[in-house]
Amino acid sequence: MKVSIIGASGNVGSESAFSLAEMEYVDELVLISRESSIEKIKGESLDIYDALAAMGTDLSIETSSEMKQIEDSDVIVLTAGVARKEKIERMKLAKENAGIVADYSQEIFKYSPDSVVLVVTNPVDVMNYVALKKSGLSKYRVFGLGNHLDSLRMRSFIGKHFKVHVNEIHTRVIGQHGVHMVPLMSLTAIGGIPIKDFIKYEYIPDASDFDVENTIKKVISAGSEIIGRKGATEYGPAFAISDVVKTVLKDEKKIFTVSAYLEDEIEGVNDVCLGIPAIIGKNGIENIIPIRMDEEEMERFIKAYNFVKENTDMVMEYLHENRNSNS
Repeated sequence: MKVSIIGASGNVGSESAFSLAEMEYVDELVLISRESSIEKIKGESLDIYDALAAMGTDLSIETSSEMKQIEDSDVIVLTAGVARKEKIERMKLAKENAGIVADYSQEIFKYSPDSVVLVVTNPVDVMNYVALKKSGLSKYRVFGLGNHLDSLRMRSFIGKHFKVHVNEIHTRVIGQHGVHMVPLMSLTAIGGIPIKDFIKYEYIPDASDFDVENTIKKVISAGSEIIGRKGATEYGPAFAISDVVKTVLKDEKKIFTVSAYLEDEIEGVNDVCLGIPAIIGKNGIENIIPIRMDEEEMERFIKAYNFVKENTDMVMEYLHENRNSNS
């Protein structure tokens, strides 16, 4: 199967390339970058080939700045854009990255309109909207990484506190991928047991010490902390990306919290992309799940909606005005 990465010279793009190359069902990988970064992605491809030789596996890797090379891709991962820096909120990147995403999205429609497109560029909810509108593809075939990584981080923090294997933690983060993310603590369970019962009845030592609000803050700031310490997030996003791509290629029908275009699936939430649980398969989003929330979670979700909607409208207006002034 063929997977193309647009923006393969960046930290997330290059690490994703390696993660995807390790997959036995990916037999063709296309790395796309600007002409100025071609040598870097050629180096990445050679480095990956060396690693694959050591593992005893092989695949075809093509590097190019020509978008026609993405033709007939099964999945396209869009990571192109200006990377987030320390203490820079994702939304600050919106205008700068919108033009990049818009241009690439139109090229995707031109060369590979039947692909499933996974948007990773930040701010992902807004960029997902831009990609969807500018590509003209179905809302089920264009979706963002959204809160998938946030949900994995939440599982990790809870598992560490309760000293339970991460696979026993069932939780989900929805809303904006950013400061307005909404952890669904009302639906969080450990081994099928509601977390509120773990805390209330102290099923394990120190269970009552679990600080929900502090954990939420840790999830929100996780990316910033990594960027502050090492300059960029790489492994977490890359493996979250490969997780989603694998689910599409193998038609696994897993439920991930991705950034999806909403049209009243949740009452009153329209014309915006937000993180929401969805069944993912070979056609992209197979079904959006209108999850139930408690009152506080719903209030937070509406705040996320209002924030992302306002910024999305601002970016789309900026794109319209900028394109008109250059025409």
